[in-house]
Amino acid sequence: MATKPVPPRPVPRLYLATPLVEEPAQLAAELPDLLAAADVAAVLVRLAETDPRSMITRVKALAPAVQNAGAALLIDGHPDIVARAGADGAHLTGVAAMEDALPSLKPDRIAGVGGLATRHDSMAAGEAGADYVLFGEPDAKGQRPSVEAIAERLGWWDELFEPPCVGFAASRAEAEEFAAAGADFVLVGDAIWADPRGAKAALIEIGEAIAQAHASTFGKAKAEG
Repeated sequence: MATKPVPPRPVPRLYLATPLVEEPAQLAAELPDLLAAADVAAVLVRLAETDPRSMITRVKALAPAVQNAGAALLIDGHPDIVARAGADGAHLTGVAAMEDALPSLKPDRIAGVGGLATRHDSMAAGEAGADYVLFGEPDAKGQRPSVEAIAERLGWWDELFEPPCVGFAASRAEAEEFAAAGADFVLVGDAIWADPRGAKAALIEIGEAIAQAHASTFGKAKAEG
């Protein structure tokens, strides 16, 4: 009996974190062009702290640019405003925060989680119902694991668990490494916005680098398999 061919592994998609949003007008104007330039699956909106009504207004100003491009809009924290702002979900830090947020997000909205210091935390998040797990983002003190440790964690998760894993990449080289390690998504943020060539050029370059790293790793594995 012929064995069923294994479907090709999809190229990791980009997950774009915004700068801290205080005045959304300029970003709202910039996003359509940016999201058309690369394969961005989702945008993580990072809100400057203020009152809930102002934060909802800011998200609503950005939502059409993101959602009309076919990307999901997630809010960094603040699960309580997700529904009212018309967002698609929230990104939570730590298993406890995610568990607290689940009643307000499920079943209609996305609950992603980061801040997972140990493998045990990661598994607990997956079992609790996380829609994705994020590895490699800086902690409150700005510290993050080594690139090798992040890649190792992504590979471990990819091999054993169903929910998608996301690698937080602070550079093009990290994005390539995480794509090769088995990340389903690569989160990029400050490195894109700080690029002297502009965010669009940086995003295109990282998207192409991810596709090449994926092809050279998984294309090879497929051919050998």
